[in-house]
Amino acid sequence: MTLPVVPPLDRAAEPALRALIDAKAKPLGALGRIETLAIQLALIAGRPDPTADRAQLLVFAGDHGLTEAGVSSYPQAVTLAMVATLLAGKASANAFARAVGAKVMVVDAGVAADILSHPDLIEAKVRAGTRNGALEPALTLEEVRLALSRGAAIAAAAAEEADVLLLGEMGIGNSASAALILHRLGPAPLAECVGLGAGHDEAGLARKRAALDQAAARSSADQPMEVLAQFGGLEIAMMAGAVIGAAAARRPVVVDGFICGAAALAAIRLQPAVRDYCVFAHRSAERGHALMLQVLGAEPLLDLDLRLGEGTGGLLALPLLRAACALLSDLASLEDVLAGRL
Repeated sequence: MTLPVVPPLDRAAEPALRALIDAKAKPLGALGRIETLAIQLALIAGRPDPTADRAQLLVFAGDHGLTEAGVSSYPQAVTLAMVATLLAGKASANAFARAVGAKVMVVDAGVAADILSHPDLIEAKVRAGTRNGALEPALTLEEVRLALSRGAAIAAAAAEEADVLLLGEMGIGNSASAALILHRLGPAPLAECVGLGAGHDEAGLARKRAALDQAAARSSADQPMEVLAQFGGLEIAMMAGAVIGAAAARRPVVVDGFICGAAALAAIRLQPAVRDYCVFAHRSAERGHALMLQVLGAEPLLDLDLRLGEGTGGLLALPLLRAACALLSDLASLEDVLAGRL
């Protein structure tokens, strides 16, 4: 496996950027966290006038053998059906992307079915779904390496056409894998990581907890590569690679909710420097996401009780990135205002 090495952000320019913002025609600190976001985006871009005009959402799709253990209230076939909906432009992510002017591409990381070729489909399938992580390792280490490297390459290619990359996912059962990843890489108590996912009732949640207890008892893995192999999620592993690839290309990567957060967590455990390139879009209503954000030391931009996935939270946060860029490029200085130089 060859992944690009991501250097930490060079923060030497941070005082000058802060001075530039403080000199704008506004009270000091009046734009709060948008000012902090503007500085982050400028440091990532390596210039004082970053842009987020060209945005691309990468929706990574994959199936999970854990669905055999009853971790989801929906059948595995829904993954393929929702991929078709995304490619038809009729999913929530498509609607939101049109609203904010972002391009959507779907990545077949490991859907357990063949998908017809489509202009908006990136064919990167490692295998047709993972194995049942409650009974055996979901992936081999070689499959994890392949997913990571393909994710990094996909992000690098997307970065040639986009100023900012957004992550999304589609995969029935993937909140179960994400919970196990948070449990081991947080680390955090498993009971605090497991939530309702896509609509479980209490009986379904009990089945999910039992399956994840069985999976966790099967392996003591606590290192990122091994955790991804044991508990799987080809879309999660490929997103982790995409986080690294985006950071290496000096692009901010907008992390959606719980499942994308698990991918970011794995990427950060592999290469801690990529944390500086992540923008966390929102706090999901999924149990465990607040804990995940705490582990990552992240303060999300939005808190809207979202729990859909697909990158919808990231798309809703995109206008805030654009506003942060405009703060640096479009806002007059107080000196110019007072001197009448407008």
